[in-house]
Amino acid sequence: MSVNQQTHTGPPYGQPQPGYQGYQQPAYGGQPLPGVPHSQYGAYNGPIPGYQQPVPPQGSVRAPATSGTSLSSGHLGYSPFGQGDVQNGIPASTAPMQRPPASQPFLPGSAPVPVSQTSMFQQYGPPPASVQQLSNHMAGMTIGSTSTSAPPPAGLGYGAPRPPTMPGPPLPVQTAAGPPTSQPHHVSSPPPPPSTLSGPHPGPPMSGLRGPPPPTHPPQPGYQMQQNGSFEQVRGPQPNYGGAYPGTPNYGSQPGPPPPPKRLDPDSIPSPQLNELPPQQKPRHRIDPDAIPSPIQVIEDDRSNRGSEPFVTGVRGQVPPLVTTNFLVKDQGNASPRYIRCTSYNIPCTSDMAKQSQVPLAAVIKPLATLPPDETLPYLVDHGESGPVRCNRCKAYMCPFMQFIEGGRRFQCCFCSCVTEVPSHYFQHLDHTGKRVDFYDRPELSLGSYEFLATVDYCKNNKFPSPPAFIFMIDVSYNAVKSGLVRLICEELKSLLDYLPREGNVEESAIRVGFVTYNKVLHFYNVKSSLAQPQMMVVSDVADMFVPLLDGFLVNVNESRTVIISLLDQIPEMFADTRETETVFGPVIQAGLEALKAAECAGKLFIFHTSLPIAEAPGKLKNRDDKKLINTDKEKTLFQPQTSFYNNLAKDCVAQGCCVDLFLFPNQYLDVATLGIVTYQTGGSIYKYAYFQLETDQDRFLNDLRRDVQKEVGFDAVMRVRTSTGIRATDFFGAFYMSNTTDVEMAGLDCDKTITVEFKHDDKLSEDSGALLQCALLYTSCAGQRRLRIHNLSLNCCTQLADLYRNCETDTLINYLAKYAYRGVLNSPVKTVRDALINQCAQILACYRKNCASPSSAGQLILPECMKLLPVYLNCVLKSDVLQPGPEVTTDDRAYIRQLVTSMDVAETNVFFYPRLLPLTKADVDSDSLPAAIRNSEERLSKGDIYLLENGLNIFVWVGVNVQQGLIQNLFGVSSFSQISSALNTLPVLENPFSKKVRSIIDMLQVQRSRYMKLIIVKQEDKLEMLFKQFLVEDKSLTGGASYVDFLCHMHKEIRQLLS
Repeated sequence: MSVNQQTHTGPPYGQPQPGYQGYQQPAYGGQPLPGVPHSQYGAYNGPIPGYQQPVPPQGSVRAPATSGTSLSSGHLGYSPFGQGDVQNGIPASTAPMQRPPASQPFLPGSAPVPVSQTSMFQQYGPPPASVQQLSNHMAGMTIGSTSTSAPPPAGLGYGAPRPPTMPGPPLPVQTAAGPPTSQPHHVSSPPPPPSTLSGPHPGPPMSGLRGPPPPTHPPQPGYQMQQNGSFEQVRGPQPNYGGAYPGTPNYGSQPGPPPPPKRLDPDSIPSPQLNELPPQQKPRHRIDPDAIPSPIQVIEDDRSNRGSEPFVTGVRGQVPPLVTTNFLVKDQGNASPRYIRCTSYNIPCTSDMAKQSQVPLAAVIKPLATLPPDETLPYLVDHGESGPVRCNRCKAYMCPFMQFIEGGRRFQCCFCSCVTEVPSHYFQHLDHTGKRVDFYDRPELSLGSYEFLATVDYCKNNKFPSPPAFIFMIDVSYNAVKSGLVRLICEELKSLLDYLPREGNVEESAIRVGFVTYNKVLHFYNVKSSLAQPQMMVVSDVADMFVPLLDGFLVNVNESRTVIISLLDQIPEMFADTRETETVFGPVIQAGLEALKAAECAGKLFIFHTSLPIAEAPGKLKNRDDKKLINTDKEKTLFQPQTSFYNNLAKDCVAQGCCVDLFLFPNQYLDVATLGIVTYQTGGSIYKYAYFQLETDQDRFLNDLRRDVQKEVGFDAVMRVRTSTGIRATDFFGAFYMSNTTDVEMAGLDCDKTITVEFKHDDKLSEDSGALLQCALLYTSCAGQRRLRIHNLSLNCCTQLADLYRNCETDTLINYLAKYAYRGVLNSPVKTVRDALINQCAQILACYRKNCASPSSAGQLILPECMKLLPVYLNCVLKSDVLQPGPEVTTDDRAYIRQLVTSMDVAETNVFFYPRLLPLTKADVDSDSLPAAIRNSEERLSKGDIYLLENGLNIFVWVGVNVQQGLIQNLFGVSSFSQISSALNTLPVLENPFSKKVRSIIDMLQVQRSRYMKLIIVKQEDKLEMLFKQFLVEDKSLTGGASYVDFLCHMHKEIRQLLS
């Protein structure tokens, strides 16, 4: 067997891999590595040593209370094999995995806990939870008292002065950890009497700052600080927060005599339903925003806890670092989280338990994901004519979890338990542990991800495929020509054709290209290399589409270069005086499909289209846009295609392997919901540039086009997900077509697309053996090679709900819930979809409260540690344009976003729903790092600063009215705030450190995203600021969406109703 290395994948298989700072390749015998803490990693696939339990700090620790039921959720070390059995493949984890606690409890006078002890695992005991007190005795809600400078009463958990930037008092917070007996660091204290802490002043803001003045008393020594695992109120001043900026006070009120202190009854909090909240909030209790879980803090804590060491995949059921953490992956038998992320890494053993928790079990799979340069691409394994070794019954592919028996002559399938003979050419002896002696030489036995070269049996019509083709189809109607678009596309294609995707280090791409232009009729071009000039053939019978030429339509770029350049020069001139405004669309796709059929190959159509196709032709559409349908039962029709023509066309395209990428340039309604169907079902991409203008939009369009043409793509792809007995894949989300219940078919699958798969129980699972997934993708590479890419993942199974809640991944959960909701709007009223989301989230949290948290008063909101951001993120999904559109959001925008989100990966949905907000004025011009992000709320913005907000589609640069003149000069090259132009779409290139730093930050962000983001300059108090404020997702939105604080109160009310 030969293992074909892709030439750029790094060192040969089994040798030390570069890029692991200070980590040698582990010795295969199992000797500990110098420099690696023994408790962290076992030998490569060797036994995992027991993880030490975190040592409690020495010092004064309050004796834990012993009341409360004890949930034993830790299981002693177990193995999927009986006593005396040998184990092949990946060792089971001996401790329930979890993300480390968000931050260490700090007890004054005690030694700090060494980070290494909790950097990976915290052993037994129910999960830590963040308890947010929203109780009737909640100090944070008192109104009117003005004694901001009184020191905290002795014995309470506020041992440090509050930073002056915070607008209200903190909530008393405890981080509950189930039965208090299980956690020695548990610090809790009675809530302070209401009179000691104040809420907002009823009077006008003082000197532009809405926070209390700094305390006049020094902190009293010796207080026990609260454990600030999630709520960060004892962190000292928050990084980079300026004073609160009094744009519009959220809870404005007239000065008057202070009312008596009020207490919060959660039942009196109104539900933040669509458009029900009054435009001006009544003056009422104010929860301190710094005392509720902060996404920024969770992201920062994960970076500092988990960003420094490689994520080694050799252990079952490990929760990976967050998508926002930059980390290195070392494949030792489970697929990298870059390929697969799960909503939970410890799944319930029974369907009853899964139903009780309401946590969806899903995996977000990105089969062709791009890896960073210091990680090795999947190895390509060639088994010759016999092809990959598979299970006889379920057809699963050979993987690290297969069990070899009878001296290596047979293997037992880890998915269905069937025993299969090992083919003679694949036979190898077993060592004394029952492992094959060639274990480390074969990627399919020791790695989570790898590729097989497919044999002819895996090809259509039992013959190997031809290399794919790209067909560029350009709308040459009046709008497209007049806007300069046609000339721009033709100019760009001249150079872009040299960058078609190619295999490895091959000299030239194997992809052939063809060209079509169209308005009401289609023009095909013969660009055969033997011609002196290109020839044009017109097909005006669009009702019966055919390709008028075979030879000379699809050509090799290098052979026909002069003819192609000549054609691209001529097209803009040929149509310069056109008066044709109408276009067709269906026949354009049909023409591309027919051309690929005639050439007997798969391929991609790049269609550049400008208007609603109203000309007489198959697939003709009418303008059906109707804003009056919003918030009615008929709203769902806006997301559905207006004709079944394109669904049928998509089916034909998938059968041929014809993928469609669509670049839209609308000046009015275009019906993205219908035009996008073929793109969506063939696995293609849609790009939309509304009101396209050359000077402002050409950079974004050209960058998108370049990346789209060059990126890695697999053609004629079929994906199947197999699971071990007990669960099965039941539902799929993404850009694909399904002709049966198991196979996901895609004419094209690129490196940015994900497929989300939901699993349901069909039997009981066992804690010992865990659960396995295997994703197999069969595809044709850009050189025409048929391949199978395999990703394997092993998960833990649990009988205790606490273990499920300790191993969830909120970012992946939100990715799944958003896709589920965005599909729901096709068939249900939007209000129904929103209510279902809120209800499911409340059930997840209520189940945790009831079964996992230690007993406490009903007035407390208790959130699981790794789900404490579920409310803030879910609120962002509820406020998104698809589920709650503002008046300026078009029907096309909503359909576009709906399709986009459906194939986003977890990192993309994370920044799309909760944008990243960076204070540019705080950036260190001498370092490469980004300034620390701040929370998405208007009160975090200071008038004297400049901020950058990005969400994966747009970048906003917000400039405060009081920004220093020097900064404005350095960044914009003008001398005052009033001279800054909002029409800028790129920053001027100026030779000063601040300008260089800001431009390098923007470039860095652009590289991280799959689309080129549009740059928008927003001046404070300018008309564009309304648009910008929609992205400050912790605030109340103009469309009636709740603020984070209000939504948290609403969630609390929902949970209490479920529990009572």
